[in-house]
Amino acid sequence: MSVPTISVDNLADQIAGGATVIDVREPEEWEQGRIPGTWLLPLGEVAARVGEIPRGGPVYVMCRSGIRSAEACEYLRTQGIDAFNVAGGILAWVDSDREIERGGS
Repeated sequence: MSVPTISVDNLADQIAGGATVIDVREPEEWEQGRIPGTWLLPLGEVAARVGEIPRGGPVYVMCRSGIRSAEACEYLRTQGIDAFNVAGGILAWVDSDREIERGGS
């Protein structure tokens, strides 16, 4: 299944409007650097915690490079969630010289 993607430039615009962004990396990866305001939901927990994900609007899903987030998006879309994969993940975000947060929540 192919999932829709969003570029980091377009994601930045969506974040400015209050978008929901889920990061499916592991906690130690998330602590090393993340987009401010992202919600940590490791890939292995997505199915068990799908009920926590807001519905009624798009959800943007990211990981390190876009592989794990594409897998998460496929699952979320089967659950009726309008999920978009962030192309290039946090690596693309960092490459675009955008702000990141580090450390625990």
